[in-house]
Amino acid sequence: MGIRSYMNSLFASNSLRAPTLRAMIETLKLPSGSRGLDAGCGVGLQCMLLAEAVGPHGHVTGLDVSTAFLNRGEDLVKAAGLSERIAFLRGNVGDLPFENNAFDWAWSADCIGYGPLEPLPLIKELARVVKPGGIVAISGWSSEHLLPGYPRLEARLKATSGGLAPFVHGKNPETHFLRALSWFREAGTEAPDARTFADSFHSPLSPEIRDALMDLFMMRWPDGGSELSSEDQAEFRRVCQPQSPEFILNLSDYYAFVTQTLFWGKIPG
Repeated sequence: MGIRSYMNSLFASNSLRAPTLRAMIETLKLPSGSRGLDAGCGVGLQCMLLAEAVGPHGHVTGLDVSTAFLNRGEDLVKAAGLSERIAFLRGNVGDLPFENNAFDWAWSADCIGYGPLEPLPLIKELARVVKPGGIVAISGWSSEHLLPGYPRLEARLKATSGGLAPFVHGKNPETHFLRALSWFREAGTEAPDARTFADSFHSPLSPEIRDALMDLFMMRWPDGGSELSSEDQAEFRRVCQPQSPEFILNLSDYYAFVTQTLFWGKIPG
């Protein structure tokens, strides 16, 4: 997926994800007026949620390797009137361009454990830049049930290369995102914790949620089930393609849910 397509997917999925992400951030109880880091911030959508959580006297620094994402983030933040509370910087999560103890907390979503890099050094790098007593937190997509009535098809789609992403075949089990508690322990954080948040959607779907779910089908199963049997591929096209008269989002009893998981730990001191 190209930069522009991925950027569009971030905006399309935001209607699905924003309420849950807000609940995750509220769980962390970030102090009012605190200063924090959003590592791997993308286009800055979560920077705005984090800025909301720390209030008008707080500050969020968004960091990403993509200049295109950062430019879009700056435009988004400016339009929201938040330029004084959110700043962006180009950089690598694995080698943060900040001094030790630079922030009160650090957050990273869909980044650590979702890329090719070993997660433990990245957690340690986040911990390095957070003051004693501060919080390090990561979150990520953890499951979805999108095809009610078609559990076998959905199970087979989830077992394809696209459906397994980002956990590719042959990857070390200890680097799976849901093993993150061990990363926090090894990084030396206190009382590492985890919680999974669910959100559900049912008919009638708003246009925004409908568009987001259609985008999610293509994001989770981008090859249209090319690894499936010809029979399953035909069922995928019949159930998951908007032009099909049996498109699943047209069901009057459509129901789906998605989950996102939050891991966090406290810096000793």
